[in-house]
Amino acid sequence: MKKLIVIIMSFFFLGSCGVQPKVDNSVSGDLQLDKYLGEWYEVARFDHRFERGMQFCKAQYTLREDGKVAVLNTGIKDGKPKEAKGKAKLTDNPRILRVSFFGPFYGDYRIMLLDKDYQWVLIGGSNAKYLWILSRTPKLTDEVKETILSEATSRGYDVNKLIWVE
Repeated sequence: MKKLIVIIMSFFFLGSCGVQPKVDNSVSGDLQLDKYLGEWYEVARFDHRFERGMQFCKAQYTLREDGKVAVLNTGIKDGKPKEAKGKAKLTDNPRILRVSFFGPFYGDYRIMLLDKDYQWVLIGGSNAKYLWILSRTPKLTDEVKETILSEATSRGYDVNKLIWVE
């Protein structure tokens, strides 16, 4: 068991050692969790192995009795429905959640830009490898897309790497 833990930790450490472009993933502002909870469509994302090939992706956030947030991600891969269940912990900063789908391993979920009516959001991670655009509807207007892409670009993200989800 110890060997397995060492192998897993080494994998995560070595995976994070690659040279990453510097991005501004800072967050500011408040978050009204009750307004954020509910269903979100994944409109675009950076490619990463745990969602590779997924389409028709949605995320459902609900409050658990213990104060954490239950996360249910669903989508279609190779014509088959897939789902991943996780949890998110609140932090001292209301716009940073710590999300886990793999046991004790948590990653940053950084709410970098949020529509005042909670209709769309730009999410980053702890480094430049992760970026998501979520919306309450499956599609965004061109004006909203331009607002989000402009923000991501100004923060140093390469928006040409975004995968636009069906």
